Amino acid sequence: MSSDSAEIVIRGLTRAGRKFRPGDWAERLCGLFASVGPGNRTRYSPHVFPVTREGVACVVVMRALEQADPMAFGFLMDFARDNDLQLVAGRKEARG
Repeated sequence: MSSDSAEIVIRGLTRAGRKFRPGDWAERLCGLFASVGPGNRTRYSPHVFPVTREGVACVVVMRALEQADPMAFGFLMDFARDNDLQLVAGRKEARG
């Protein structure tokens, strides 16, 4: 994984290619860093937010989080490693 990208994507696939469960894992994980805004709507952090790429749930982690909150960044990287999830550099690389 290139360290040049401003973001890291945790893909909802294990390194063996199996889909990670539960299906809403990305929203749950990002919810740890979210706040509740007007109308009781979830406002995801600009540093950690869910996306879907080619039908695969993913979590985008901005590299700036490593400086802003090293413990949070470490938690997310540990989560990915502990669950054997794919890590890629940036959303463009998260395809396929």
